[in-house]
Amino acid sequence: MVLNMFHLQTLRYSLFSLVLGAALASCSQGTTPTVSNTDTATATSETPAPATASDNAVTGFEVPVEYYKLDNGLKVVLSPDKTAPIVTVAVYYNIGFRVEPKDRTGFAHLFEHMMFQGSDNLGKMEFIQLVQKNGGVLNGSTRFDFTNYFEIVPAHKLETMLWAEADRMRGLNITQENLVNQQGVVKNEVKVNVLNQPYGGFPWLDMPQYANKNWYNAHNFYGDLEDLDAASLEDVKSFFDTYYAPNNAVVVVVGDFDTQQAKSWVQQYFGDIESAEVPPIPNLEEPRQEEEQRFTKDDKLANRPALAFAYHMPEKNTPEYYAMGLLDQILLQGNDSRLYQALVQERGYAGSVDGGINAFLGNMFNYNGPMLWMGSLIHDENVAADSIVSVLDQEIQRLQENGVSQEELDLAIVKMRSSLYDQMGGMYGFGKADLLATFALFDDDPERINELEAEFRKVTPEIMQRTLQEYLRPTNRTVLIVNPQAQS
Repeated sequence: MVLNMFHLQTLRYSLFSLVLGAALASCSQGTTPTVSNTDTATATSETPAPATASDNAVTGFEVPVEYYKLDNGLKVVLSPDKTAPIVTVAVYYNIGFRVEPKDRTGFAHLFEHMMFQGSDNLGKMEFIQLVQKNGGVLNGSTRFDFTNYFEIVPAHKLETMLWAEADRMRGLNITQENLVNQQGVVKNEVKVNVLNQPYGGFPWLDMPQYANKNWYNAHNFYGDLEDLDAASLEDVKSFFDTYYAPNNAVVVVVGDFDTQQAKSWVQQYFGDIESAEVPPIPNLEEPRQEEEQRFTKDDKLANRPALAFAYHMPEKNTPEYYAMGLLDQILLQGNDSRLYQALVQERGYAGSVDGGINAFLGNMFNYNGPMLWMGSLIHDENVAADSIVSVLDQEIQRLQENGVSQEELDLAIVKMRSSLYDQMGGMYGFGKADLLATFALFDDDPERINELEAEFRKVTPEIMQRTLQEYLRPTNRTVLIVNPQAQS
């Protein structure tokens, strides 16, 4: 149960014979558990006009959204979809590893494991068995800015899932035995998935630590072993009471259900859970980067060199932010992207080049703070790192000098639209639930899901050019090189 960033796990969904994989950075509790910017640049921003009904009419598609809050502060999003007789229940808490307490690195993720150790009415492993015996699948993950839990079940089991999620929100079984057990599980994940893996932690875990300056963005999200050992039972209880309260959470239901009945169940099971005093999110701002940074990491298990690059992103929801989403499509996404063509097809430096915005831990929409646009490749030994960086510079410079044509911009929008709708339709409702939940948590506006395409369509070649000049400059870049040390 944790996230893709740490280890991709396959879950078998008995009802649908569904394989869940890389689309969700997660860790299966049914198997051995594994670990789951605001740039302050002064580029001019244009305030975009709000999306209109005519903008949505262009897409011909709109996600139904009903959004409200309970008296205890719990946010609730309902999105009926009669396509198949299934429902997705997702509960997102507004606490991720980016904002975990200092000297408790990895604590947000450790606590995610604790949520499967039993509650008032469901003993250890009984939550998992409840879902699986009803033909469903479940998982959870820890990300930059949230921790989430979800179940996909036959539609007639909606009430059961709402009751079960409310049961552990109401009262988790926090014991010393469970804590010690899960400390060992998480430490083992660190050893198996990072310390004893070639390219372990590259680049998703490494790059934020090198590229960022603010501790909250730059610490070891997986957790230092000493910090994990130091977590006490009092720490866990305090963490639960503070961050796993209804006023720090959102419940999303997507699928085949009756809206009024769902509302009644949500009120019945969550309505009397007490709210808590939640501390404000710490300052996550990153200073404007003025010089390129380069780092080398020796890897005793790797047998080929690797390179990753990262650029600080524009502030979220600005015109430049949407422009970066389209530049990502042009430069990095798909076999027609400029970097794939230049590095793989034309020069044969590597077999692939991967990355994107929040690429290894989610997508460009489900975070709430500073972020990196990142790319990485494992390449041939006879290819110098400088040669790869030179190609990167050449492709960006071509765009800066020649501009982005309207034709290329239109193609990027088509690719973005395809990617966005793939996500919305992914995993039998979970992809849609993910966007609804994070937009409710971070923006208090899950209706944003229906405005995204219109926002991308507002991006002009002029905004693209401005974004290129400010955010894809070499002085805004961090380069990380993996030096292979394994014996051939």
